[in-house]
Amino acid sequence: MDLRTYAVLAVGVAAVAEDLRSRTISNWTTVGAVLCGLAIHCWANGWSGLWQAGAGMAIGAGVFLAFYLLGGMGGGDIKLMAGFGALLGSGLIWTAALLAALAGGVFALWYLAWQRVRRRWRASRGEGPPGPDEEKFMPYAPAITAGAWLAMVNEL
Repeated sequence: MDLRTYAVLAVGVAAVAEDLRSRTISNWTTVGAVLCGLAIHCWANGWSGLWQAGAGMAIGAGVFLAFYLLGGMGGGDIKLMAGFGALLGSGLIWTAALLAALAGGVFALWYLAWQRVRRRWRASRGEGPPGPDEEKFMPYAPAITAGAWLAMVNEL
């Protein structure tokens, strides 16, 4: 495995841990991914690599931007896609975005089922329903990370 693969793995682990723990993805993770992607591609391919990383970053952020503008996705998710775009480059980020959307659909079904079980469990214990913010948004970093990791499988 090369440095880029390790970076994609590390960024994914950090983002998922942050999103599951606090429902946010830190700028340290996302900006670090962008800078790392720009540096790796520039080192490997010079100005052409820098262009590929920059285009990947723009595509990654742009793919899910409409969902953010409509309120269905957080800003950290958009920045995470930009970070993965910088790491994967302009060609592979399209595959990662498609796989992230598919994984997001599967994870959403699981999340809805989990929330239903959780509500029933709380009701059986005499607890009140979860707060409105507790169930409003599904952490999307696991789906984005799954998409990026699956896109890398063809490269290994």
